[in-house]
Amino acid sequence: MALSMDSKLKDIVKNPEAKAVLQKYFPVDLDSPTIKIAYGMTLRKCCSFPQVDISDEKLAELEAELEAVAG
Repeated sequence: MALSMDSKLKDIVKNPEAKAVLQKYFPVDLDSPTIKIAYGMTLRKCCSFPQVDISDEKLAELEAELEAVAG
């Protein structure tokens, strides 16, 4: 299954390689109840919140690495 910024967070976390990529950019417990609330959202939507505070450059890097894992 191809993963992208438009994939649901829960689908990304299910893939160990993709989860590791996400963990690199967001060093938080991706299995915590607080994060699990967002599992139904796309990664793009999650990254759009100001609290995430990720630069466009880092977002592009994340997207490229995520797509490389899926490909």
